[in-house]
Amino acid sequence: MLLPYLVIAPSEKGGRGVFTTKNIPANTTIEISPVIQLTTKDRKQIEGTKLYHYIFEWGASRKQACMALGYVSMYNHSYEPNCEYEQDYAEGLMTIRTIKPVKKGEELCFSYNGNPDDKTPLWFKTK
Repeated sequence: MLLPYLVIAPSEKGGRGVFTTKNIPANTTIEISPVIQLTTKDRKQIEGTKLYHYIFEWGASRKQACMALGYVSMYNHSYEPNCEYEQDYAEGLMTIRTIKPVKKGEELCFSYNGNPDDKTPLWFKTK
């Protein structure tokens, strides 16, 4: 499930990002996407490639990884996010939900730390 008013466009944060073409209220599920689950061995192989920047830690131990389909891997990071993601290990899904109102034209971002309140520095530099 991907809401039809989400679009990929150039981002000031770098590269591309996910934007909305209409206002979205808080607590709106905007995307539910399946994931491709990767074993610990698969994750180690991908960590040496460009795909490393698009995978998510996965599983209770966080040692596995997943590649989310849909737009999930295109959302940029923010320490002041307007979205959050939820991982469903049993169903192999990731859900993106707004945590505050988002205005038309605004970029949708979540915290790569997995918690909107977590301000821990990331493993890479951001703009």
